[in-house]
Amino acid sequence: MPRDRKKDDLPIVGVSIGDINGIGPEIVLKAFSDDRMLECCTPVIFAHTKMLSFLKRHFNLNMKFQGISDADKAIPGKINVVNTWKNNPKIEFGVEHQASGVFSIKSLRAATKALKEEQIDVLVTAPIHKKNIQAEDFNFPGHTDFLEQELGGNALMFMVSENIKVGLLTDHVPLKDISSKITPELIKQKIKTIKNSLQQDFKINVPKIAVLGINPHTGDDGVIGKEDDEIIRPTLAEINQKGSYVFGPYAADSFFGTKNYKNFDAIIAAYHDQGLIPFKTLSFGEGVNFTAGLNYVRTSPDHGTGFDIAGKNEANPSSFIKAVFAAIRIHRNREEYKELNSNPLKTGSARIKN
Repeated sequence: MPRDRKKDDLPIVGVSIGDINGIGPEIVLKAFSDDRMLECCTPVIFAHTKMLSFLKRHFNLNMKFQGISDADKAIPGKINVVNTWKNNPKIEFGVEHQASGVFSIKSLRAATKALKEEQIDVLVTAPIHKKNIQAEDFNFPGHTDFLEQELGGNALMFMVSENIKVGLLTDHVPLKDISSKITPELIKQKIKTIKNSLQQDFKINVPKIAVLGINPHTGDDGVIGKEDDEIIRPTLAEINQKGSYVFGPYAADSFFGTKNYKNFDAIIAAYHDQGLIPFKTLSFGEGVNFTAGLNYVRTSPDHGTGFDIAGKNEANPSSFIKAVFAAIRIHRNREEYKELNSNPLKTGSARIKN
């Protein structure tokens, strides 16, 4: 059941722990070991107090946990932990094993359930390993597809930082299948999702969006491919006729090097690496993976499980901290957007009187 909340209450941030053999638990603990984090949110970690106590000692962190039975019993000013499993798992730092994926999913499912029941306000997910999570009852390539099924909406991977925002037409799709996946309907849906997100989540009233081409040099008038001329260009023209500001397709190889990305509020890339390589080059450690288009707010750091440095006390929590702050900011922006648009005449009258 959702708790009774006051407008000035600190947001409750639910955290799924990620792969327990990776750096996810480390960055979560390092982030909340800073007491200042508790001044801006009430964290609820879905894991187990015994496991986190072991990791706290391993990484020599000075912090305390408050074990709670359900997220709706979270105590402000405390690091709350919902014991999501009974048996304390063995941590094997850096080992890629399906057993660790089982606990990843237990944590994710519990956190998602709490989000749907409005026991938490936002969800921040630590990194999972896509192979380790595969099971009979969990057959998803990652967080995004699972959360779209559970939370409703049209999910879109939206990588965001202070200086650049990149969305994807296709995300975890093999390169050989990309052209067949990109249709006018998909382009319209993704652009609508990004436009809505920029307006309600980032307070950009009239967003400008750039779209990258599928082929090198956007096909060179059909010499290197016809998809840009036959699918992307006419679809963008149709979208612009309806009042949106969408430009492209742009040749991806020069778009970022010329700093053209700075002229737009968001960029839509055709496929995963086309968008994420420049994004991470420009913003690694400072970027956030935000799932736009859902009915709830979910963010995550812009990196993976980091098995190569797991357990070595080398993981940097900066991107996870950014993900927490981004989730809080987007949640507040979305609440304000809903309030402003629930009764625009009343809001307008109030502004005139002021």
